[in-house]
Amino acid sequence: MGNIHGHSFRIATFGESHGPAIGVVIDGCPPRVPFDLGFLRSELARRRPGQSALTTQRKEGDEPEVLSGISPDGLTLGTPIAIVIRNADQRSSAYAEMRTAYRPSHADFTYDAKFGIRAVEGGGRSSARETAARVAAGAVAKTVLKHACGARITAWVESVSDVRMPPPARTPSLRQIEASPTRCPHPATATRIEALIKEARAEGDSVGGVIYCAIENLPPGLGAPVFDRFEAELAKAMLSLPATKGFEIGSGFAGTLMRGSRHNDVFVRRGGRIRTETNRSGGTQGGITNGETVVFRVAFKPTATVLRPQRTVGPDGRARELTARGRHDPCVLPRAVPIVEAMAALVTVDHWIRDRGQNAPFGRCGRKA
Repeated sequence: MGNIHGHSFRIATFGESHGPAIGVVIDGCPPRVPFDLGFLRSELARRRPGQSALTTQRKEGDEPEVLSGISPDGLTLGTPIAIVIRNADQRSSAYAEMRTAYRPSHADFTYDAKFGIRAVEGGGRSSARETAARVAAGAVAKTVLKHACGARITAWVESVSDVRMPPPARTPSLRQIEASPTRCPHPATATRIEALIKEARAEGDSVGGVIYCAIENLPPGLGAPVFDRFEAELAKAMLSLPATKGFEIGSGFAGTLMRGSRHNDVFVRRGGRIRTETNRSGGTQGGITNGETVVFRVAFKPTATVLRPQRTVGPDGRARELTARGRHDPCVLPRAVPIVEAMAALVTVDHWIRDRGQNAPFGRCGRKA
């Protein structure tokens, strides 16, 4: 039913926005990995609601309960890891009108069309509340990658509406990204983005934008030809997130404006390794990582919930006017940053485990097992 992600490192998320809890079961995590509860909490804190004046004011502590899979001395057991996050601050009454009126650009109509029933309060599984479970799983995946190959995943807000930061000289640090509630690491741009989001909120409206993500220190060889290409699975993971409308890797759509002779990444030998002079491929070629930094962008639409009257219809097809109530983000970008990182980590660790399972037992020239 679409609630499971991954092949060798598999997760299943569960729970609804206004139910008792949400959570995740992780299957396939390697044994003997040091489990960092403090890191798990810090990742959830980056995603949780109510963290700044720019986000929904729903108050959730998002304290994780780890139910299984961890030894008393803090190592993963290789068995399923179950993590539960209790919901504490639901206001289901704000959604009463949604029983008889479909919210524009929400999943209300499509869930009814598919299932004939839906969780009206908070949107149920279609709510971004579900992504807390993904961030919890992503924290575990990041920890595995840290100890396995030193891979580092960093995302930040590149633009909101038509306000875009200049390209950074290097990957921003976590401190630079977290310095602003916008999670844009360029201070002058962050100030403009913050003003734009506040303006949209004051008008009962919303804005969208683009998140940039870099996966560094990956070995060459992760991914697979044809259907399981590394970038294809990244795209699927990113477009599984609420409010996403676009994905591009490397040069993306801008690469269509270049000639092939200029777009090609020339191979060179540098530092004892085969590298590329440029990275317009975005760190993959033929669906397999080439050892360069994997770079991609994800486009998020303006939040569908706006606090102003909108025309719609109800399940009976009769026209209605609906003014949304409740607490919502006027821009999802700041809270989506750790979610993008989490999904990137889940794809990466899954491919790392699959690659080792297929190739490590037989060795490989020029590769470390």
